[in-house]
Amino acid sequence: MHEKVANCRRDFLHKRSRELVDSYDAIVIEDLNMKTMSQCLNLGKSVSDNAWGMFTTFLKYKLENEGKLLVKVDKWFPSSKTCHYCGEINKELELSDKEWTCSACGCTIDRDYNASKNIRDEGLRLLALIA
Repeated sequence: MHEKVANCRRDFLHKRSRELVDSYDAIVIEDLNMKTMSQCLNLGKSVSDNAWGMFTTFLKYKLENEGKLLVKVDKWFPSSKTCHYCGEINKELELSDKEWTCSACGCTIDRDYNASKNIRDEGLRLLALIA
């Protein structure tokens, strides 16, 4: 049973990574240390079950084979705490806060959506340095 689940997960990750590589010339991800996250944040099994490390490995080798780029944004980049709209950094933001209101511009922001925009923008900035 475990082997079947592992094979299904691996198949899904291969297919999804292939779709992304075929669709984009560069892919930006956050350079997360999954081992540390699972130990320090008490996320344990939920982090390892998501197979992020396997997915990034698949992305990396497929992008390299196509002559495309994988850009990793530093894990300490404040993607969640920086307001995507004005750049203000919310130093008080806790991991449990799923949404927050920027004290500078007043925008109410979904933490994950905001982080994704900031990671994309930082990746584009890093790509410009490479080019």
